[in-house]
Amino acid sequence: MQSPVALAGLNILVVEDDDDIRLFVTTVLEADGATVTAVESAAAAREVLSQLQPDVLICDIGMPGEDGYTFIRKIRALKPSMGGRVLAIALTAYGDSEDRIRALEAGFHTHVSKPVAPEELVEIVANLVADCNW
Repeated sequence: MQSPVALAGLNILVVEDDDDIRLFVTTVLEADGATVTAVESAAAAREVLSQLQPDVLICDIGMPGEDGYTFIRKIRALKPSMGGRVLAIALTAYGDSEDRIRALEAGFHTHVSKPVAPEELVEIVANLVADCNW
């Protein structure tokens, strides 16, 4: 189990259209020391991404307007200075192996199925950052 400040110093962008899930993820990450910016759409995320320069992006897949697959492909096409190499986690209700492969091929580093336990979410974020070789 991670320490209470496992995510201290991390700047995380959460992209989630569901208000309750967005609040849950934000609350969990902030309780473990992260600074979180949460937005409800891919369009809103693109508006803040380059200025925010998050360490980690956590993004829903099934969002209205633009899904997470399309969004991460657009992010990966950006220059690193604009956020193109941000560590990215797909947090989604689409949880089968085909969805996992699709998320990884689109540009996410990992795929996490909803619902996710708070401790598991913190561990996934902390491990991704620790294992980062960018």
